[in-house]
Amino acid sequence: MKHLLFGILCGLALCGCRSKTSFGDRAADAATLAAGNPVEETIRARRSIRRYEPQPVGRDTLLRILDCGLQAPNGQGRESWEVRVVTDSALLAALDRQYGCYVRQVSRNPKAQHPAAYGAPALVFIACDTTYDLSQVDCGLLGGNMILAAQSVGVGSCCLGGLCRFLNAPEGAELLRRLQLPDTHRLLYAIAFGYPAEMPAAKPRNREKVRFVE
Repeated sequence: MKHLLFGILCGLALCGCRSKTSFGDRAADAATLAAGNPVEETIRARRSIRRYEPQPVGRDTLLRILDCGLQAPNGQGRESWEVRVVTDSALLAALDRQYGCYVRQVSRNPKAQHPAAYGAPALVFIACDTTYDLSQVDCGLLGGNMILAAQSVGVGSCCLGGLCRFLNAPEGAELLRRLQLPDTHRLLYAIAFGYPAEMPAAKPRNREKVRFVE
């Protein structure tokens, strides 16, 4: 009888251990189950691209990507974002040049090299409505739709925060004015789009950040 009770207790303990790690196990299995599901495959294949081919992204392709962004859910149907698309090579070069100067100034490193958009031929700027407290959520959902839509048609992307920090600073004011944003909006982030010239490996994700509250 003692041996039987010991066996039962051990079995229960093992079940308990498995239940604690079941999320990680099942999440790993999900990658296998995703095969054949185009949405999941797109999500899992998408990487941040920091080297691009010089080939421009066609206007029709950009419009498809942008329209997928506009389909994102948004609070109270406000569509509280403002979006600006830059493909002009002269403006892209000016952004790259002046952002580089800004990075060297802030870092106090005269040799610092940090391209504004990694040579991407298209930049999409996203601004949030400062009069609406959840506009940043709307803008995040908008961009999420766009980068996944881009991935689905072979276009790489990279979300950019530092460039917008520069444009929101006094040093970037002149270039920011060229985006013609309304006074109610503040530049939040940008997304570089272009055809990838690299294939980065997937980075690990910490599944311990996710817990079920039961």
